[in-house]
Amino acid sequence: MTLPTRRLALRRLGAPLLAAALLAACATPQPPLGTDPAAAPAAGQPPIVFVHGNGDSAANWTSTLWRWESNGWPRARLHAVHFPFPNARDDDTVAQPGRSSADEQARHLADEVDRVLAATGAVQVVLMGNSRGGNAIRHYVANFGGAAKVSHAILGGTPNHGVWAIPVFRPNNEFNGAGPFLKALNAPKGPEGLEVTPGPAWMTLRSDGNDKFAQPDGAWIGAKGVATNVTADGPALRGARNVVLPGRDHREVSYHAEAFAAAYAFVTGRAPATTAVTPEPRVVLDGQLDGWGPGGPTNRPLAGGRVTVWAVDPASGERRGAPLADKVVGADGRWGPLTTTPGTALEFVIDAPGQAITHVYRAPFPRSSALVHLRPERAPAADAGAALVSLSRPRGYFGLPRDTVLLDGAPAPGIPPGVAGVSTSKLTLADAAPRPVVGDFRSGPLAERIVGRVWPARERHVTVLELHD
Repeated sequence: MTLPTRRLALRRLGAPLLAAALLAACATPQPPLGTDPAAAPAAGQPPIVFVHGNGDSAANWTSTLWRWESNGWPRARLHAVHFPFPNARDDDTVAQPGRSSADEQARHLADEVDRVLAATGAVQVVLMGNSRGGNAIRHYVANFGGAAKVSHAILGGTPNHGVWAIPVFRPNNEFNGAGPFLKALNAPKGPEGLEVTPGPAWMTLRSDGNDKFAQPDGAWIGAKGVATNVTADGPALRGARNVVLPGRDHREVSYHAEAFAAAYAFVTGRAPATTAVTPEPRVVLDGQLDGWGPGGPTNRPLAGGRVTVWAVDPASGERRGAPLADKVVGADGRWGPLTTTPGTALEFVIDAPGQAITHVYRAPFPRSSALVHLRPERAPAADAGAALVSLSRPRGYFGLPRDTVLLDGAPAPGIPPGVAGVSTSKLTLADAAPRPVVGDFRSGPLAERIVGRVWPARERHVTVLELHD
């Protein structure tokens, strides 16, 4: 069976075949350590452009890129967009400092796609987006010339029918399903009344009820008790392959290993050889130091900030030897490159004027990445406490009782039970005496433990324990 025929068969057979592909992927033996399938030839492997969501960054796709690489996709054909202003405007028709309109996001994506096509010599790309990133994909394909340049479009957790659909509540907001932006995208197309733009093959990935932005009640948008007119199937689209990933949250439907397996099967017509990440013997890391603006976080370079990187003892967080990198970043914001090993735990120290001196602890990086983007925390208030520690999960949310989340040996604070919707737990310590502080996370077979150190808040220091998955 040819690849196009396999793709057509996959689209026709629907969810049962996809579920079988996911099961097969989870049962496949893992490749031996030290192998590098990323060295495989690029024939038949289109470039893939990953598009992050509202308030996020290209770094959210780190583990997803590792999984594609571990299945033989060339690193040069995997590209993640880093939108300069990732937050949407309150009113899409009114300029707002530090925020972007739907048109601006689509134009930026169009430029990125053209750059990737020119660099690779390909005719089309695959697009995969999370949340608002899916809005940019749909808008680009429908209105900015993308239909002929995109072979597959994969939308994870995209609020295709809105986070709310209430005509009188923020009527021009990009996320209002009753507003002009989404109504135009969803207008029936062709005799079958499809909601997708003809050209690409479309797939949506959604939760079965654990996506905080696909809820019938407005609790997660600050309107508890108000009907949103949106349900769990809000991300689904007529004309797309609509896939449910049970129990997954708003970010996991894009960044989880199950989302990768579904996307891989959709693009290639077969299950991936592995959903694990195959370590490399030599790891090269780099990234951009980003800052803050009037509209919240930006992905614009924070020139003048200093990044120092230390190898640390994974059991105590204590530093080992001299710094591995120490750089005041320039106009491009790049803090690397840094060469290390897949067994080395790291501490990234960010010191930028007016911000907290941020100590970010990470478990060993199994593979190279140029997406180790960093942003300092806000400077702590004078009465913030003796020490501040955060446990962060950028590629997923914490959900109780689904997950076990411990911070400093106790249940992590600030995580409500029910729908998973919090990605950071913050702990205030009464004592800033130097000692280890531990974050433990377990969700099904996924488990990660990070050990950092306590630093004094009165001297502008904060500790962040950041999970890979």
